[in-house]
Amino acid sequence: MRQPVTRRLQAALATLALAAAAGGIVLTAPEASAAAGSATGYATQNGGTTGGAGGQTVRATTGTAIHAALCGRAAAGTPIVIEVEGTINHGNTSKVSGSSCNTADGVIELKQISNVTIVGVGGGAVFDQIGIHIRESSNIIIQNVTVKNVKKSGSPTSNGGDAIGMESGVRNVWVDHTTLEASGGESEGYDGLFDMKADTRYVTLSYSILRNSGRGGLVGSSESDVSNGFVTYHHNLYENIDSRAPLLRGGVGHMFNNHYVRINSSGINSRAGARAKVENNYFEDSKDVLGTFYTDAAGYWQADGNTLDNVTWSSPGEDNNPAGPAMESTTTVSIPYAYSADAAGCVPDVVSRTAGAGKGLKVSDGNCTVQPPTEPTPGPTDPTPGPTPGPTDPTPPGGTNLSIGAGSDGSSKASGTSFGHLRDGDLTTYWSPAGSTGHASIKWDSATAVSSVVIREAAGSAGTIGAWRLRDADAGTVLASGDGAGTISFPRTTLRKITFEIVGSTGSPRIAEFETYAG
Repeated sequence: MRQPVTRRLQAALATLALAAAAGGIVLTAPEASAAAGSATGYATQNGGTTGGAGGQTVRATTGTAIHAALCGRAAAGTPIVIEVEGTINHGNTSKVSGSSCNTADGVIELKQISNVTIVGVGGGAVFDQIGIHIRESSNIIIQNVTVKNVKKSGSPTSNGGDAIGMESGVRNVWVDHTTLEASGGESEGYDGLFDMKADTRYVTLSYSILRNSGRGGLVGSSESDVSNGFVTYHHNLYENIDSRAPLLRGGVGHMFNNHYVRINSSGINSRAGARAKVENNYFEDSKDVLGTFYTDAAGYWQADGNTLDNVTWSSPGEDNNPAGPAMESTTTVSIPYAYSADAAGCVPDVVSRTAGAGKGLKVSDGNCTVQPPTEPTPGPTDPTPGPTPGPTDPTPPGGTNLSIGAGSDGSSKASGTSFGHLRDGDLTTYWSPAGSTGHASIKWDSATAVSSVVIREAAGSAGTIGAWRLRDADAGTVLASGDGAGTISFPRTTLRKITFEIVGSTGSPRIAEFETYAG
């Protein structure tokens, strides 16, 4: 028998209450927005990055409480805002179990989840010698926190030595107004400050400080790990970094309005076919700030409007191709989102007043003027969104419903419902997620062309489904996004699996039919 909404909510709150009894967690009311400001750069693409917007807000003062908040949700995709205050360390970070989480001791684990914001509040949030690991997850915001002295060797160790590390199919992450720092290089036990690998895409790092490390960060763990990319770095301070500011293997990176000070060996290292757009940055007291270094696998760059202040260059060689004082472009890079870049000359001043945790989340207006954060833009940004569907009970497109006879799966379903109800042609049966959000998929054994979808809500639940995204599950790309059930049209796409993600609702969604048509 299917549990009423109130019973499932009580179960989730009970999990959080247990954590509260152990210390470190406080429940607060839901808030309209997950974090101050809104995502910028590549994090606005592929459906956008909104984190836990619209979800419950929880206050945590220990790492265990952060894990408990994740585990106390109704489902792995239920939006949540976790406000963090105080020092998070190994002594107060333990694994917590639950159906909506997959956590571990000694690391803040955001694994196989989505729609989460972690934001520092009050007197500040410091992750001391403990890293943040994002794996197989999407739609994550990390804002206004400090992560320091995370080690991969020595004691204690955490997160492979990365302050923030992302890997394995990660999508849409916005890291903003953070301070990431080490106290040395690999010989002292440290690795990267901001690393992405194993198919991580659509990431923005903004208004942050990266300092005192041998390695700033990488995109791609080897010359063959080139499925990552679409990363924006803007208004960040890189200070006293030996190399990898960043190292970009494959993919596209956009670096603008960053202040680089004391880059000791090499800076932006574009290699293995990567393409970097490098504009309006200020490079100071540094060496080899742009080029392909330590490999003969060439990368490329487009450089415009940068300022070089006491920058030195090494000579070209077999495994060394510095851009040189002229910083001549070797490619062109098209940027799909709107942005306003400050003039390079004011970047040191703007970055000094905005970058890092505890700066009041101030931002630049693109005209060298610092201001409070702008309010978030409602809904995700998508470069090619599909039309917002019409009212419920839609008229289906012509042709055969391809879902009949296909397969189906999705996120945790509510007791008593079936994924098969999504495609049985019977409007009296339905699938419902375990919580207020979730995802369902139609899949085929062979590639199938689809150009439209009809989402039909069950009787008595019309209008429950709010914001949604429709994804090509093979490629991970967003085909369309909108609000409310109905008919969804998009460019004809050949795929084997199509996923409807419910990211907002006014109750417990019930999908009677997930119809697909070739058009």
